[in-house]
Amino acid sequence: MQGQLTKMRATLGNPVQYELLLGEQSIALNPLVGQPIQFKFTGKLTCVHCQRVMKKSFNQGYCYPCFISLAQCDMCIMKPETCHYEAGTCREPAWGEAFCYQPHIVYLANSSGIKVGITRQTQVPTRWLDQGAVQALPILKVLSRHVSGLAEVAFAKHVSDKTSWQQMLKAQAALVDLLATRDALFKLCESELAVIRERFGADAMQLLPDEQPLAISYPVDNYPLKVKSFNLDKSPEVAGVLHGIKGQYLLLDTGVINIRKYSGYELVWGG
Repeated sequence: MQGQLTKMRATLGNPVQYELLLGEQSIALNPLVGQPIQFKFTGKLTCVHCQRVMKKSFNQGYCYPCFISLAQCDMCIMKPETCHYEAGTCREPAWGEAFCYQPHIVYLANSSGIKVGITRQTQVPTRWLDQGAVQALPILKVLSRHVSGLAEVAFAKHVSDKTSWQQMLKAQAALVDLLATRDALFKLCESELAVIRERFGADAMQLLPDEQPLAISYPVDNYPLKVKSFNLDKSPEVAGVLHGIKGQYLLLDTGVINIRKYSGYELVWGG
């Protein structure tokens, strides 16, 4: 089987169900846990947006022209509090309206400890599965990505807004009380949230006090003692026993690999 790699398809289940996507083909990965697998990068790179053949990938699968021209590659996607559309400098206003000005969720998750994050409402629960969260709790629903970013900045003064991917892959995170953390954050950030409401209107932000944490399990039979990453650019072949899948990572006895990082790479599966 051969094709262009994109991020794994993850479906909520007990455990999460994963498929590796190669072009139009898919491989069910859960049945392969505990089995030897192998695949190889052919050397061909294709842009995930325009399908241009390229020599180097930018921002997880884009060619350089797309990377420097597309709004979806702007830094404000990672830091929405700096929204270019809000500032009047968005490179693709129509795309910004469609992507950024739709309902977003501010959430707490536990991947390597408690963190705050944001995602489009349509990406729940996919975003949490891609991060390897074992617990997740929506705490706010807001009307735009920009507003979600401002709320995230307020909460991030008190809890992390990042996941330690190495720690996430080494062990199952200890369970935490997300409800208590949510309630504490609402109190700590009450004045900052009030300022956001005053600026954007009362309807721009809705607290979600009745939501309950979601517990998530992953198909992992053994966590690595040391996290050693494969690099397809330096060593195109990956082989070993698949011990698990978590987030967008395959965990092999020979190392781990972030599948999403290699979007646009052409792989040959099997040997």
